[in-house]
Amino acid sequence: MFDMGFFELLLIAIVSLVVIGPERLPETVRTVSLWIGRLKRSLRETRSEIEKQIGADDIRRQLHNEDVMRNLEATKRDIEQSIDPERAHRIQQGYQAPVEAPDHAHPQPVTRDSEHATTDSEKS
Repeated sequence: MFDMGFFELLLIAIVSLVVIGPERLPETVRTVSLWIGRLKRSLRETRSEIEKQIGADDIRRQLHNEDVMRNLEATKRDIEQSIDPERAHRIQQGYQAPVEAPDHAHPQPVTRDSEHATTDSEKS
């Protein structure tokens, strides 16, 4: 928590032993430990209450879902590009190739001249 090593703790123990005395040191350590425990519990409860008030769980879930969707989109693009790189490029550009209709779907154009045309045998 405070990034203290063994030698710092040893120094604190020696100074407290000299200042407080060996008779009252166990009681003082117990009291300080209780106060630290109460402080930690109070901070944990305050934090959970604040998170509940602002809806931190919902925000975390939403951020997680958005991250998952971004990953899915990236995977989809990778798969499409590996299958058909040219098509994937067109899709990224927003272009779709026109779909050709089969030949039987295109009717033959009718001209007026062919409807009223007469053969030489009809003219005579």
